[in-house]
Amino acid sequence: MPQLGFGVFQVGNDEARAAVATALDCGYRSIDTAALYGNEQGVGVAVRASGVPREELFVTTKLWNADQGAGRVRPAFERSLDKLGLDYVDLYLIHWPVPSRDLYVETWREFEQLSADGRVRAIGVSNFTPPQLRRLLVEGEVVPAVNQIELHPGFQQPQLRAFHAEHGIATEAWSPLGQGAALEHPVITRLAERHGKTPAQVVLRWHLQQGNVVIPKSVTPRRIRENLAVFDFELTAEDVQEMAGLESGSRIGPDPDVVGVKPAGFSTKIDPSVL
Repeated sequence: MPQLGFGVFQVGNDEARAAVATALDCGYRSIDTAALYGNEQGVGVAVRASGVPREELFVTTKLWNADQGAGRVRPAFERSLDKLGLDYVDLYLIHWPVPSRDLYVETWREFEQLSADGRVRAIGVSNFTPPQLRRLLVEGEVVPAVNQIELHPGFQQPQLRAFHAEHGIATEAWSPLGQGAALEHPVITRLAERHGKTPAQVVLRWHLQQGNVVIPKSVTPRRIRENLAVFDFELTAEDVQEMAGLESGSRIGPDPDVVGVKPAGFSTKIDPSVL
């Protein structure tokens, strides 16, 4: 799984097709979508038209909350595959745990079967907390490959990241730029000036040096290219320490323990400066 990928949350089908096409042309090889996003079809069109061999691509999609439980997972997975127009996905995630329904362990067993059948190359989760991960470790057979979580300079989740490291679970950051809020912080703008980079590039570089998998989104070709140009510089230990001081404990998205079937609590707006 490439450590730096491309996300398409809040991007419509047509825009997703164009943005993914640009991203693949620039050199991205990992694309992250979800059933909830409503753009799997656009993503699939761009992937298939790119000319990039399928084995060089890493495509992730996610099961929506309403489709958790035995008897619902496989039809939902098949719908996603059909929209993507692919024979398999590289990573399939449970989008949210939805503890109020208590179906995520049952759902995980269905995921394990999809993996055993060769329909998915790897399985993981998104927005899971340590207690929920512990249940999967105890009651399941396969350790989640990934937990995709809200993670940015203002919400760094050190305890959860430590749990992941202890159990061999990769940490993947959604909203890695804090929906643009982090980009105006004086510490980040100062580091950007020091390194001759954009604030977004500094934040993405920070993620990479923390060992996080990161999936920035944009629909602007220039920013798509800029977000990939983060491998020609390195933050110093002092820079990283300064970034650690930006932790505020403030989420942008909802608390995973309260998200249900309906996609309530999600911001439908994003700072246009990061697009």
